[in-house]
Amino acid sequence: MSIANNKKAFHDYFIEDQIEAGLVLDGWEVKAIRAGRVQLKEAYIHWKHGAFYLVGCHITALPTASTHVKPDPIRPRKLLLKEAEINKLIGKTERAGYTIVPLNLHYHRGFIKMDIGLAKGKKQHDKRQSLKEADWKREKQRLIKSTR
Repeated sequence: MSIANNKKAFHDYFIEDQIEAGLVLDGWEVKAIRAGRVQLKEAYIHWKHGAFYLVGCHITALPTASTHVKPDPIRPRKLLLKEAEINKLIGKTERAGYTIVPLNLHYHRGFIKMDIGLAKGKKQHDKRQSLKEADWKREKQRLIKSTR
C-alpha cells in the first residue's frame, strides 16, 4: 500500500533498478506519515558518514503528536540497507554515473519502507518522447473503449 509517490523522479530519470530500504524515524514522524502528511517531491539520497540519508523529504508534524518535542520537518533521515546493497549503490554511482532517487513510501508488514532507484538522467528530448508515448497509450485506450 503506497503512502507517497515521487512522480517527478519517473519524469526526470530512467529508473534502472529499485531497492527497498527501511527508514530511521521518530514517533511523531510515523504518526504524521500514517496521516499522509509526507512529500517526496524535492527529496534526494545523499551518502554521508558511511550511510545513505534521505534529504529534503518534508514530513509535516501533527499538532497533537508532537506537543513535547520541537519537530524538524526536513531533517535528514537515515536509510537502512544491507551491506551488499550499499556496495552496489556506491559502485554504480561512483563508476557508472548513476544517481539515487527516492521513488515511493509504502507499508510492508506494518513497517514504513521506501523504494529507492538507481537512475540515469533524461535529456529534454527523452522527456518529450516519454510524454508522447504516455499520450498515445491514453488515446489508444480511449479508442479501444469507444469501439466496444
